[in-house]
Amino acid sequence: MKSKFFRSPLRGALFLMLIFLTLGTMSNQVAPVSAQGPNQVTVGHDYRHDVSPPLRDIKPVVVPPRHEHEANINPHINTGHQDQLDPVVQSSPFAAAMPSPLLNFNGIPFPGVACNCAPPDTNGEVGLTQYAQIVNEGYQVFNKSTGASVLGPVSISTIWGGFGGVCETAGGGDPVMLYDQLANRWIVSQFAGTSVPTDECIAVSTTSDATGSYNRYGFHLGTSFFDYPKIGVWPDAYYMAMDVYNSTGTIRLGPQPFAFNRTAMLNGASASFITTGITGGASEDLYLPSDLDGSTLPAAGAPNSFVEWPGSGTYKVYHFHVDFGTPANSTFSLFANPAAAGFTLLCPTTRNCVPQSATTSRLDAIGDRFMFRLAYRNYGDHEAVVTNYTVSSGGVAGIRWIELRNVTNGPVTVFQQSTYQPDTTWRWMGSAAMDGSGNLAVGFSASSSSIVPGLRYAGRLAGDPVNTLAQGETVLFAGQGSQTGTSNRWGDYSDLTVDPVDDCTFWFTSEYYPSGVTQFNWRTRIGSFKFATCGGGPTPTNTPTNTPIFTPTNTPTPTNTPTPTNTPTGITVPSAPQNLTAAPARGKGVQLSWSAPASNGGSPITGYNIYRSTVAGGETLLTSVGNVTSFKDTSTTRGQTYYYIVKAVNAVGEGPASNEASAVAK
Repeated sequence: MKSKFFRSPLRGALFLMLIFLTLGTMSNQVAPVSAQGPNQVTVGHDYRHDVSPPLRDIKPVVVPPRHEHEANINPHINTGHQDQLDPVVQSSPFAAAMPSPLLNFNGIPFPGVACNCAPPDTNGEVGLTQYAQIVNEGYQVFNKSTGASVLGPVSISTIWGGFGGVCETAGGGDPVMLYDQLANRWIVSQFAGTSVPTDECIAVSTTSDATGSYNRYGFHLGTSFFDYPKIGVWPDAYYMAMDVYNSTGTIRLGPQPFAFNRTAMLNGASASFITTGITGGASEDLYLPSDLDGSTLPAAGAPNSFVEWPGSGTYKVYHFHVDFGTPANSTFSLFANPAAAGFTLLCPTTRNCVPQSATTSRLDAIGDRFMFRLAYRNYGDHEAVVTNYTVSSGGVAGIRWIELRNVTNGPVTVFQQSTYQPDTTWRWMGSAAMDGSGNLAVGFSASSSSIVPGLRYAGRLAGDPVNTLAQGETVLFAGQGSQTGTSNRWGDYSDLTVDPVDDCTFWFTSEYYPSGVTQFNWRTRIGSFKFATCGGGPTPTNTPTNTPIFTPTNTPTPTNTPTPTNTPTGITVPSAPQNLTAAPARGKGVQLSWSAPASNGGSPITGYNIYRSTVAGGETLLTSVGNVTSFKDTSTTRGQTYYYIVKAVNAVGEGPASNEASAVAK
């Protein structure tokens, strides 16, 4: 949503001029990008990039506390949507069969370190050993096995300490936290600027440790107001969608896609971005880029699919083909537009929407866009993307969740779509994802005039009847109080992600309120859960009929179709990396180098796992890196001898070990 922090356009504009002069002395000068028409390809470059010290070693940046404040009002998008009868409502519940939470603990609370703002824009991700959460405007890392904090909360500005420019001094919120499962790296972003957000600041971790060092980048996007950034991981780029306004933030211009050079950013090299400009203008609905889950890649060269919220009555699927070598070849074009089932827009003219207990103040439902994320998976025999949005159903808010199939290669189909409204409770602010076995879950907020806002999740097994959340729902956290004032703001988004290690455990995070009726006093919650049936690949889902009307049944009837495999015939794990060497590093640590395996197993190498020990033959996993052939280990003790092996990883899994190498650390 629009920034919480930009206030004086004149003062900000003068300060922005000074920033530009300063940036002119930095390496990799900015290539300004202005709002443009569709497929007018523009290339931008980072105006600065560096490698941070380990985050755990950086003294937290002390941000002066701000007064309590809300985001600037973000006008509802004039979509031109025509309300229609909803034919896919799940209006009765199934028996509660959802798994109980595994972990359930508090995340970052208000004031978000020092932001004193609302809403928190809560999101987070899960990695190999950690869960990292980000809000306006704080960052915290937890042990994913115990829920114990291992870093923070610290200001997001701490990540940018010493970087200079607006990324360090004028971060503006709307943060996004992602985990690149192909390279085992973390991605942290937020927009920045003086009077309006004109820059996107992106940091990519150098290892799988969220408390370690980051490759930091500052990108100047243009002079417009670039709002609501949403990012997705894809093999060839980090893709982003933004909602663009004029330079004063008063007139909407429309959505705009971007692609950032992932390979360069993983390697800490100078990076570029490509955009094809604002696409359909001020009346166009917002879209989301696909965000890859699981280790099975899309087909080589497959475009990233952006899917647009169906205010027009269809799910418009756009393909972003990016070519960093020859940018003029890049295109953003409409690929398919399958029909969306009819629905009624929720609270189109007011934020005073969702009721709560013990107060007449209501909450914003944000019913005019998809909620974060658009989660993509390749199951071998089909592709699937899932997401959700909030609609009006039966006089309350319901979660419309969808599954589209074959979005990169076609024909694109709406495999499932259903409005989850099993009773008179209001459900909104959802996030959807699928596990490696094809089971689907949706996390969301729930409230009514008789209960305070709480957090719940619902789901379905891959073999359940289509268009149903047939496993019912369960409570993650009941909430404790209600919110008053605060311009009715709630969200503006939540996040459901899947553990990259077991590809089964879901992690959900969103906001709630403590006891009483208060304002500017949000809390956040983090929880995990797992379907007992997950593992061994997806179970086929029943084939939908041509009639989208929901017919409830309490008896799942899975088919007996054999379970498909995720691994194409003939593809194996890669062979061992070659010629591993270890030597004392310049400055501190041990420098490792190796050569790629003789065989990638028929699937591209996605990264390497590095193992270390202080005794020969006793190596355990130290970290995971991307598709690189060197690594500097700085988590060492001077004078200690360390032993290393390296294993290559592709879509099938981890290959055999390299030769062992050792060195005495400096």
